[in-house]
Amino acid sequence: MLLLLLLQVTASCLWLGRSEVVTSFESSCPQFFFRETPPNEALEPESPAWICQRYKNQYYFATLYDRNQRIPVYSAYLYQPGPGTRPKTWLVEPQLMGSTYPKTMEREWTLLNYFNVSLEELSKSQAILKDYKNLTGLNRGHLNPSGHHPDSSSRTATFTLTNIVPQDEKLNGGAWNNYEQQTMIRRTQGCNTTYVVVGAVPGNNYIAKGRVNKPSYIWSSACCEVDTNHRKAWGVIAENDKNEVQLLTLGELEDVLTQLYGRDQVSLFDSDCPRE
Repeated sequence: MLLLLLLQVTASCLWLGRSEVVTSFESSCPQFFFRETPPNEALEPESPAWICQRYKNQYYFATLYDRNQRIPVYSAYLYQPGPGTRPKTWLVEPQLMGSTYPKTMEREWTLLNYFNVSLEELSKSQAILKDYKNLTGLNRGHLNPSGHHPDSSSRTATFTLTNIVPQDEKLNGGAWNNYEQQTMIRRTQGCNTTYVVVGAVPGNNYIAKGRVNKPSYIWSSACCEVDTNHRKAWGVIAENDKNEVQLLTLGELEDVLTQLYGRDQVSLFDSDCPRE
């Protein structure tokens, strides 16, 4: 009995020590940001959650999540596209309910059946599958797209609802898809490492009876290391009701986001990333 108690205490300590919902990206999963520098506080919502997106005991990307709007503010990752099939399983983030829950993303079904979690309890902390049912003119839009990752586990990790926003159906399958699948390939030619931060600006409309915000804009930014002395950067933004993507310099995108958020000047990458 004593041995069992010691094992439970040890497991609990390891669990809490490796939490997925963290206090900062700098101390927990900085590798997804250029020079280990996340975007500044100008994008932070009233009730933020910093998530090191963990699947099968490994971190695959980072997401700043807006608990109130139930959408991600941004997701940050390394661009490493590879061949493979598109996953079908959708996951959620248990630790948005509290640190005593699993530290890795799980299926709703697993939490409901094995962790004594109610759907109501889960839905208080984040969007759930039911919120995205019966959408009209909208898709479950990935911020961090599965196609930008090299293997099955990394692609599956992007299929968490904490990486999803209600996105205009035509935009998601049209101009935004063209940017993700074609423009990124052209733009990253010659890059050794490409850091990406892709986000959504909250709008005035909601789905799921006011539970989940429909963003007004979707945006993406990239900082590419050509070699130790040379870097290039760019950004794009799209209104979330038009099938158009506007290509910008990194500095132009930061200025547009600064106006849209109406707070301090937005900075998406370390200052060594070119703004022009």
